[in-house]
Amino acid sequence: MNKMMTALALTTALCAAGTAWADDKVVFGTNWLPQGGHGGFYQALADGTYKKHGLDVEIMPGGPQVNNRPMLSAGRLDFLLGGNLLLSFDNVKNGIPTTVVAAFYQKEPQALIAHKGKYADWQALTTAPTVLVGKDGQFSFWQWMVSSQGFKNEQLRPYAYNLAQFLSDDAMVQQAYATAEPIYAAEQGVETDTFLLADQGWNTYANTIETRQELIDQNPELVQRFLDASIEGWYNFLYGDHTAAYEMIIAANPELTAEKLDKEVALIKELGIVDSGESLEKGLGAMDEARVKSFLDTAIASGLYKDGEVDLTKVANYTFVNKGHGLDIKEKLEAQ
Repeated sequence: MNKMMTALALTTALCAAGTAWADDKVVFGTNWLPQGGHGGFYQALADGTYKKHGLDVEIMPGGPQVNNRPMLSAGRLDFLLGGNLLLSFDNVKNGIPTTVVAAFYQKEPQALIAHKGKYADWQALTTAPTVLVGKDGQFSFWQWMVSSQGFKNEQLRPYAYNLAQFLSDDAMVQQAYATAEPIYAAEQGVETDTFLLADQGWNTYANTIETRQELIDQNPELVQRFLDASIEGWYNFLYGDHTAAYEMIIAANPELTAEKLDKEVALIKELGIVDSGESLEKGLGAMDEARVKSFLDTAIASGLYKDGEVDLTKVANYTFVNKGHGLDIKEKLEAQ
């Protein structure tokens, strides 16, 4: 009898241990093909940081023919890498129960580029004969540029996401992602000046992490572990050895090379896209409620939303970030 009880106790203990050590499955969708701008997440996957936090993370890339956004609200994703706060405002406006829990870009990389030396500053761009802007931009930041920055609708022409027009006309200005088009233009022999919209007052966060309110309510500890691990991954990617992350990104997106990724990461650092502003004291992923309100005010003033149309209390949850998590990792890596 004692032997049977001992065996049963041992079996129970082993089962409990197995349960305790089982990693929680997490599916994380990104907003585009794998790239340097996703580097910290791939770093956390490649170097075992997610696993250290008890997570079995699957990264599902977005892309030209992939829209991961509806998969979050449908429950097929646990977390989604979003764009800027306008998408979150839209979710709240339309009653979609998703919430921003972190912002890994302190500055949105949306920019205008011009041929190097052609225009002295941002204000001079308002004299350009032509500004190429894509459809999404025309119904978002362009309205802000016209309403408060001195640009005119007469300048506007559609941007077809092809550099040919811009390269052939040195007076032309165009929309750009600050970590992409300037690199592509340089490869074609054209150096550019980059004007970040973020530096002119378009103060949205970007590369936000969204999740369902249901997950926050039912498993906040899982949300915290995923964000803590992602923050650590980003510090290690920016300031440590990111070789393994590069290899994983290139394997998933063979059009990239280590050289291209180096250029992208260099711009991310140079422009303060990820680690600047609030993140310097509060840690990566930091968000400030007053800043979110300020951007909503900007969007309303630009005619993008009506006053009272977006309930700010449902846009973001600030309890998982702003704790300085990972600052010790940065300090240690920078000291090496």
